[in-house]
Amino acid sequence: MTAEHVDVLIVGAGLSGIAAAYYLQERAPQKTYAILEGRDAIGGTWDLFRYPGIRSDSDIFTLGYSFRPWHGDQAITSGPSILQYIRDTAAEFGIDQHIRFNHWVESAAWSSEQARWTVSVQHAGETRDLTCNFLFMCCGYYDYEAGYTPDFKGTERFTGRIVHPQRWPEDLDYSGQRVVVIGSGATAVTLVPAMADDAEHVTMLQRSPTYIVSQPSVDAAANVFRRLLPPKIAHFFARWKNILVGQFYYG
Repeated sequence: MTAEHVDVLIVGAGLSGIAAAYYLQERAPQKTYAILEGRDAIGGTWDLFRYPGIRSDSDIFTLGYSFRPWHGDQAITSGPSILQYIRDTAAEFGIDQHIRFNHWVESAAWSSEQARWTVSVQHAGETRDLTCNFLFMCCGYYDYEAGYTPDFKGTERFTGRIVHPQRWPEDLDYSGQRVVVIGSGATAVTLVPAMADDAEHVTMLQRSPTYIVSQPSVDAAANVFRRLLPPKIAHFFARWKNILVGQFYYG
């Protein structure tokens, strides 16, 4: 059986995969392409992670698409809002018609003689090959099957429930419970305040102290830009303002 061939294969239908497809359509409309998504939904990280309080770590003007400016009020916005933004973008530009869900890439091999990739893909219990000239890996850097879980001594004696945010159970009821959150990174910083309203007590365990600066979720300067300028130009200025501010504080 001859393997199906497309000019470009994009792996992952998350934030970066949708962006790659847009620019491919815009700059090389004659090229054929397909997006392979291992899960059954668009969104990648923003569909997978569903723990309380999930939101962007970066402002949406930096994180979002310059070709489809963000129109929401909040610059630091919620995970569900970002997910809907990605879905709407894919639908608006017809990118969703190129996505093949539940297609899991098992391997990819390059042939210099043929100048093409052969990609083995698993779908519906079967494995078949696709070929392409260009392979875009837009699948992020997380292990989507299981997040990092350290081996803590004594966990086998713990009678409570141990939960990883990456696999947050939909039926988890922590109302009135005493909760310990291990870690103080971006996930913990958003998780702790969101749980505090319903849990009896929430404690964060932190190994390495870090500085935390409170920032408003609404970008006042960006809103001024949007009132005075066309959307794409306003988005450009808002993005670069935030990039330069970040470099000033952290560079």
